Amino acid sequence: MSRSERSPLLLAGLLATAGVAHFAQPRTFDAIVPRSLPGTPRAWTYASGAAELALAAGLAVPRTRKAAALTAAAFFAGVFPANVKMAWDWRHRPAPLKAAAYGRLPVQVPLVLWARDVARNAGGQS
Repeated sequence: MSRSERSPLLLAGLLATAGVAHFAQPRTFDAIVPRSLPGTPRAWTYASGAAELALAAGLAVPRTRKAAALTAAAFFAGVFPANVKMAWDWRHRPAPLKAAAYGRLPVQVPLVLWARDVARNAGGQS
């Protein structure tokens, strides 16, 4: 299997793992939901976990890969405020935890680019 064939499946695996984590450890994710959003943090945690699972499924199927990859790119950009909130909330935590929170911020850029690349390589599929 070539790198371009593995890439969407690896991205799907990442999203599936994150989606499952939202249901397995929801309190972790509840804490980073911006309070300015309507509804409860738990509803946003479950909704984002379900979205990640749906995106993973879409990426795994060649016919829906392009649309899922473009949606994943938008999703990664859309969850950036939660990562900013986490970095702010964790600014006084011990150095390793603070580094992990701050480290999440620049990771969003390669995730968006990765999803965009998967969409581009999906060709006419969608």
